[in-house]
Amino acid sequence: AREGCGGREGRAMQSAVFLALQHDGGRMERGGRGSEGQEAEKGRMKRTIIKDWKTRLSYFLQNSSSSTKMTSKKVGKHRTYFRPSPEEAQLWSEAFDELLANKYGLAAFRAFLKSEFCEENIEFWLACEDFKKTKSLQKLTLKAKKIYNDFIEKEAPKEINIDFQTKNMIAQNIQEVTHTCFSAAQKRVYSLMENNSYPRFLESEFYQELCKKTPIARAAQGT
Repeated sequence: AREGCGGREGRAMQSAVFLALQHDGGRMERGGRGSEGQEAEKGRMKRTIIKDWKTRLSYFLQNSSSSTKMTSKKVGKHRTYFRPSPEEAQLWSEAFDELLANKYGLAAFRAFLKSEFCEENIEFWLACEDFKKTKSLQKLTLKAKKIYNDFIEKEAPKEINIDFQTKNMIAQNIQEVTHTCFSAAQKRVYSLMENNSYPRFLESEFYQELCKKTPIARAAQGT
């Protein structure tokens, strides 16, 4: 099964991808064999990830504004983006819930998780939030099966890293669906994100860029 970024704490974070995400370009904790090739590969990965960050960040800043709305070309679909000020972005560091409650913050966090190859964690958490708000028993049952198939079962396309006992408990719970079917797994994933991904997000260049007044942001504020 594919290991989530929160599982087996420390291992995945020691990978080249994790190291590439650090400001200080932390040093590779690996053997000396092929060290030059590893350093070159690490450099390439870091440049690729930073470029991806810049592209995403530029897209967010250019397509969001505190006073303007963006409307999808598709009929009936309207999407509004609000660009946070650096001060607002800084509030996200006060609590993980502050970040998740902000639509822009959530989008930025998802982009960061995608760069860490563990976007399934936030997607699962969001699916659970939607699941708990569902009132129709029929829809609840369908959503429970989809969540199980997408995130829980062995070799699921977005399999999250939870223990075997929790998986078995969920398999039993969805036989008679209730709003608490995925509660234990959701708490586990929330804790992994809060204690692992969230601190790294706050230390990342991605977040630091949001806290700075960029030329784009300054130009928007002056209009």
